[in-house]
Amino acid sequence: MPGHTAEAKRTEASVWLPSHVPVSILPLRGKGRNVDASRGQEEPAYAEPAPGSLLAAYRKMVLGRRFDEQATALARQGRLAVHPSSLGQEACQVAAALALRAADWLFPTYRDCVALVSRGIDPVEALTLLRGDAHCGYDPVRHRTAPQCTPLATHAVHATGLAHGERLKGADTVALALVGDGATSEGDFHEALNLAGVLRAPVVFLVQNNGYAISVPFSEQCAAPGLAYKGVGYGIRSEHVDGNDAAAVLAVLTAAVEDARAGGGPWLVEAHTYRMAPHTSADDPSRYRTAAEADRWRDRDPVARLESALRERGLLTDEDVRAAAAEAEAYAADVRERLSVDPDLDPASLLDHVFGVPPAHLIDQQSFLRAALEDR
Repeated sequence: MPGHTAEAKRTEASVWLPSHVPVSILPLRGKGRNVDASRGQEEPAYAEPAPGSLLAAYRKMVLGRRFDEQATALARQGRLAVHPSSLGQEACQVAAALALRAADWLFPTYRDCVALVSRGIDPVEALTLLRGDAHCGYDPVRHRTAPQCTPLATHAVHATGLAHGERLKGADTVALALVGDGATSEGDFHEALNLAGVLRAPVVFLVQNNGYAISVPFSEQCAAPGLAYKGVGYGIRSEHVDGNDAAAVLAVLTAAVEDARAGGGPWLVEAHTYRMAPHTSADDPSRYRTAAEADRWRDRDPVARLESALRERGLLTDEDVRAAAAEAEAYAADVRERLSVDPDLDPASLLDHVFGVPPAHLIDQQSFLRAALEDR
């Protein structure tokens, strides 16, 4: 077939196996420097983020952790219906937001509130879904951020479609979809990767592999040595990274986003991390994992790890640390105060935005609801 050889070479050149070990830059606290981000001769190299980017990531991670802690407390107080904490996954959340331009699109899951606030979304609007007030509390178009997705992996297909559509319009937009390890077992995830590979869509999939799909350990989900290898079968450039190393995650995601923007096609990035909190505020993790396991991961705390590295390099002072903590505390206090006020909701709005043109039976239901409200 004419052109077949050239096409095969192009496809072969566009696919990279994951690095032999997860990309890592920052040392663990109290230990020497990790494997450098400049890989072996046959592996891709990643530029270490500039000091300013690392300092920005640190501030957002400190703020994000305090926000997450506050949201967990609000769930216990009944101010939120539920809260899926991302404690321990801040490096992934913040790096995902920082790697994108303002015009790019983020596709989050229910666990990604820290990514939302790192993107600049009002924290109360970010918690609206978990409060039960609306399906989405923020304007997706304004923030270029899709509504948070509770069904697993369905948004991965949407991310691929949006990325392809934006390219057809001549825009250099990139879509980044956040997914958990459990979502990689869903059919939608595989459909998204297959479509992205065929279309060479400018989309990046970041799998936050925190070791458990609710209570199911990774070893019972997948027989492959890692989730990054799933991209290879779809002709997608794949990589894995130490998900508790903020510098490494930001380096890899920045490279992935910009390569996708330049026409290099989609990426699948697996971040090895750990959820230090329960699956949600209604979960008891002691039923399926040991305290010793959680303690081992606390030694790899991404916030403390980045802080230690920045101090060692002379980029962060005690005053800087106190300032970041004070900013985060003020942020949490504002969230706490505003969420203590009961919202003024219109129950009839429950049926709004279900269809562009409501069908007759939905109009009848809405009329019935309004009549019932007026008779109260």
